[in-house]
Amino acid sequence: MVGTEQRTRARRARTAAALLTVTGLFAAGCTGHGTPVPADDGRGQLHTERPGSSPPDTARPSAKADGPSVLAVKIDNVREARPQTGLDSADVVYAEQVEGGLSRLMAVYATKLPKAVGPVRSARESDLELLRQFDDPTLAFSGAQGKLMPLINRAPLDARTPEKASDAYFRGAGKVVPHNLYLRPKRLVPVTPGAAALTNGFRYGPAPAGGTADTSETVRYPAARFAFTWSQSRKRWLVSMDGAPDVTADGKRLAPATVVVQYVKVRKSAFHDFLGNNTPYTVTVGSGKAKVLRDGRAYDVNWKRAKATDGTEFTTRDGSPMNFAEGQVWVVFAKAS
Repeated sequence: MVGTEQRTRARRARTAAALLTVTGLFAAGCTGHGTPVPADDGRGQLHTERPGSSPPDTARPSAKADGPSVLAVKIDNVREARPQTGLDSADVVYAEQVEGGLSRLMAVYATKLPKAVGPVRSARESDLELLRQFDDPTLAFSGAQGKLMPLINRAPLDARTPEKASDAYFRGAGKVVPHNLYLRPKRLVPVTPGAAALTNGFRYGPAPAGGTADTSETVRYPAARFAFTWSQSRKRWLVSMDGAPDVTADGKRLAPATVVVQYVKVRKSAFHDFLGNNTPYTVTVGSGKAKVLRDGRAYDVNWKRAKATDGTEFTTRDGSPMNFAEGQVWVVFAKAS
C-alpha cells in the first residue's frame, strides 16, 4: 500500500513537471521553423540535454510497485524496414501517420515477450498521450527530435533508448541503417507483464448482434496504405502494406483477430523533422466514430476516452459495449473527415 502511494505521488510530480516543460517550450516558440534538428538515423542518439535545460527525471523507480507494466516498442514501417520481427507477438499494434504521410507502428506487449522486436525507430509527441492509459509503461525507441526529449524524460513512463540500455539493442543483418536496430525485450522487462497490464479499456467476448458482412477494408495515408482481408479458414484478418502481403521475418503472415479503424483528429504538432516536415499529432483523447472488424463483419461504433489516463471505450449504436475477438488487435488511426 505504501509503494502504491509513493508511486502515485511520483506520477503526479512527473505529470506536473511535464506540463511545465510543455508550457516552457511553447512560450519559447518551439516550432522548429528554421532550426535544423538531427535526423532519426536509428542509432539511438538520445537528444536530451541542452545548455540550461533541466536534467532528466531520475526519481522514477525502475520497478513497478504493483507489478510489471506493458512494454511498448516504436517500430519502423517503411518498405526498407520490412519484414519486421516480433510484431506477431504483440497484444496490440497501433498505426499512426508520421512525417511525409508515412506510417509508424507502436507494438504493445503484455502476455508474450518475443526474443527480438524491430526494427526500432524514434518516438513522436502523440505517443505520450497514447501511453498514459497504461500504468508506468516501458517505452523502447531509438531516440527523438531534440526538443521533444525533455517531455519524454518527464512523462510517466520508463524511456529506454540504446543509450540507456545498450545491452538490450543490437544491429541485425540484411538491412541498412537506420532500418536494422532491434530490441531484446526481456532485457528491458524480465517478467512478462500479463493481461492485467492491458489497461486500454478493450473488452473481449462474443460479437454483438448486427454488423455487416465485410471481407476487405483499406485505410490510406498520403504515402502509406493498410489493407485487411478476412480469411475464413484462419478466422483472422490478413494484413497487407502498400499493396504487398505483410509477413514477419520468419515468414508468418500478420493476422490480427480484430481490426479497429479509429477516426481521430490529426493536427500539426510543435515539432518538425530535419527536412522541415511537420510531425502530425494524432489526438486519442476525446470521442468519435470507429469501424471494428471481427469475424468477417464490420461494426460501426462510437469511441470515447474522456482523459489521457483512461482506456478507450467502444460502444455500438445502442450504447452496448463492443466486444473484440480474442487475439491480437490492430488499431489504425485514420483522420476524421
